[in-house]
Parts: sequence; structure tokens; C-alpha cells
Amino acid sequence: MADDHHLVLGSDRSDADSVHVNWMRVAMTMAEEALSAGEVPVGCVFVRNGEAIAKARNRTNELHNASRHAELEAVDLILANDDHHHDGELPTPSNRYPLSDTTLYVTVEPCIMCASALRQLGIKQVFYGCENDKFGGCGSVLGVNAPSEHPVHPAYNAIGGFLREEAIMILRRFYVTQNTNAPVPRQKGTRVLKTEILSRANSS
Repeated sequence: MADDHHLVLGSDRSDADSVHVNWMRVAMTMAEEALSAGEVPVGCVFVRNGEAIAKARNRTNELHNASRHAELEAVDLILANDDHHHDGELPTPSNRYPLSDTTLYVTVEPCIMCASALRQLGIKQVFYGCENDKFGGCGSVLGVNAPSEHPVHPAYNAIGGFLREEAIMILRRFYVTQNTNAPVPRQKGTRVLKTEILSRANSS
């Protein structure tokens, strides 16, 4: 069962909060851009005080760097332009945790690597589209974001289910195509795009 730091909304509730859905649509446009570029279609937007401060998409194939996930691409943009972040300064609440007043919207649950980076940067909260059943760091595989007995960095809430079906379908659109960047590309000419999406309860 999901705890308070890993909540998954049903698809019938994902449209209840129009603010979150609208920001998730911004993230989805970045995922579409990633798909067009031949990347795994994940996109995100970081929001502070009601304004987008960074948008990004996966660039792992483009940069030949497996760590260039959408979240880390956006974080680099934020830190490069953030008045709270200055190299060489003594830690303060604002520069030790530069994302403490920032919310992330991302189309797929952050992986373990990204979930850990977000915690170290003090992210306020995360909203995501679909679960990451293989590498999810916000509860699907590991609860990197959850409270711990001896925390080094603050925990954060991660809530899923916003535009979940759209997030799943864009991933499927990518995976039925042949990834020419794979070491040994699989022949996928006979694959058919599946449109049936199980609920979270039925898929676990």
C-alpha cells in the first residue's frame, strides 16, 4: 500500500485538480518533443511561485550519456540561473536546498537516480503521470523520497496518476518503434501498439 509520500490517484481523479493537470500538459509537450527526437519520451517542468522556471526532456541518446534524464537536464538549467546557488558559499537553507520552494511535474515517476538527486536538492514535491515499474524511485521500486530513521536530506511527497494514460501511451508509441541508438536494435516491425491500459490496482 502506498504511504503518504507515494500516492497514486485513480484515472478518474487525475483531472480533479486543473492546476496540476495543466502543468502536466506542459511536461507532456516536452515528452512529445523527446519522442520526435528519438528519445525515450519523458518530459518535465519545474514550477516555483506559479511560474515555470525550467522545462526539459530526455537527451540520453543525443548526448550519449545515460544520466541525461529530463529531471537532471532541468536541474542543470535551474542551478545555472538560480540566485540561491553560488559555488563556494557556506550552506544556508536556500542554497543547500535550492529546490525547497519548487514543485516538479514529470510524465513518468522519477527513477532511483533522479529521485535521489531531487531529495538532495530539497525538492518540495513531485507530481508524475505514470509509474516506473522497473526503476521507480518514488515508491514503485524504492521509496527514495520517503522519510527515513536518520534522514540526511528532507523527504518529499510524490503523487502519481496525472494524465497517466497519456504518459503510458506515449511510452508505448516509442517502444513499438526500433531504437536505432540501442547497441543491438531489436526488429519491431511486427509489434502492434496496444491501447488497453490497466488500472494501477490491476497492473500490480
